[in-house]
Amino acid sequence: MALLPTIVTSAWSKLEQAARVLSEVLQRIRKELRPGVTTLELDALAEELIRSAGAEPAFKGYVVDGKRYPYTLCISINHEVVHGMPSAERRLQEGEIVSIDCGVRKNGYYADAAFTVGIGQISPEAEQLLRVAEEALWLGIEQATPGRRVYDIAAAIQRHVERHRYSVVRELTGHGIGRRLHEAPSVPNFVPTGSWRWRFPNERLREGQALAIEPMITAGLPEVRVAPDGWTVYTADGSLAAHFEHTVLVANPPQVLTQW
Repeated sequence: MALLPTIVTSAWSKLEQAARVLSEVLQRIRKELRPGVTTLELDALAEELIRSAGAEPAFKGYVVDGKRYPYTLCISINHEVVHGMPSAERRLQEGEIVSIDCGVRKNGYYADAAFTVGIGQISPEAEQLLRVAEEALWLGIEQATPGRRVYDIAAAIQRHVERHRYSVVRELTGHGIGRRLHEAPSVPNFVPTGSWRWRFPNERLREGQALAIEPMITAGLPEVRVAPDGWTVYTADGSLAAHFEHTVLVANPPQVLTQW
C-alpha cells in the first residue's frame, strides 16, 4: 500500500480494528446459517461476539427519521433488499437467500459489511443473482483509487448488473464511513442523471478515504417499498434481491478492510 500521511494512517489503523471485529463476527454468523435457526438467535450471537471484542453494534439504536433500529443485524430474506428485522418467529428455510448486514463501532470508528448467501440448495436463478451481485461489488471496488470519481464506481457496478438484465436499486446507496456510520459521499450503484446528480454529486476520491461500497440489486424491476415496520425494504414486484458490501480504503490498489 502507498504510504499515507500520519493522520490518515492513524485513522486507518482504527478503521482496521473495527473491520477486524466485524469480519470475525460475519464469518462466525455465516457458519450458523442453516435451516431452522431463527433470525433473532443470529442477532443475539452477533451482539455477544461484538461486545466480547470490546466493540459496539453500530446499527443497534441507530435513528433514521425518528425511528430507532433495535437490533444488531439486518437480516433480509428473498425479496427483502435491506434492513430486515430479526424475529424469534422467523426461521431460515431451505432454498431461501439471506442477506446479513452488520456494522461495528470500535475506538470511535465504524466498519460496515454485508453478504448474501443461499440456505441449502437454491435455484440456479438465485445462484446467478448472487454471483452477479458479488462480481459487481468487486468491480466497483476496483475503481476506488485516488483521483477517480464516485461515478466511476457507480458505472462499473451498473454496467455489470444491467448486462445480466438485473436492476440496481436507486433509493439506497453506499456511503463514506469513518468516525460516523454514514458520511459523505453517497456512493450510488448507478450513474445519476437529471435531478439525481444534485442528490449524488460526482466527488473525486481521495487517498485514505474510507467507503462502504454496497451493490443492492434485484432480479426484476428496481422499485422498492418499505414494510409497515418502517425499516424493511423489499422489492415492489416481489423479485429476489441481493446485497453485498465491504468497507474499503481508497488507495492504489484499493484496500478491502472487511471480510466475510
